Amino acid sequence: MESNRQKKIASVIQKDLVDILQGAVREGGLKNVIISVSKVSVTVDLSIAKVYLSIFPNDKAQELLDGISSNTPLIKHDLAQRVKNQLRKVPDLIFYIDDSLAYIENIEKSLKGVDDPVKNRDLLDKRKKL
Repeated sequence: MESNRQKKIASVIQKDLVDILQGAVREGGLKNVIISVSKVSVTVDLSIAKVYLSIFPNDKAQELLDGISSNTPLIKHDLAQRVKNQLRKVPDLIFYIDDSLAYIENIEKSLKGVDDPVKNRDLLDKRKKL
């Protein structure tokens, strides 16, 4: 369970990261790409922030995530400049792709009967034996 301090720091980081990432997309000249920060969770010791990104279109998601991850020090520096009056130390940023929209879409398809995993067993993920 997150403390109030963790939630406040996460919301400050989320708000400023949205501005930084969308500004970078505009400056980079990427057309028809939307990056949104869907969630930020901060560890108890406030040293690491896990940032979940929703990237549209999905086919460019991994490529953009790799670019963002390689530029993490620059992003952290920009973030530090924005929150210097609110935070003493900016947590290390770790970026992940938020695939919850694709997961929800798969559930909706299954419920509507478009992809019925009961009739077509190949749609189910294979269970891994430990």
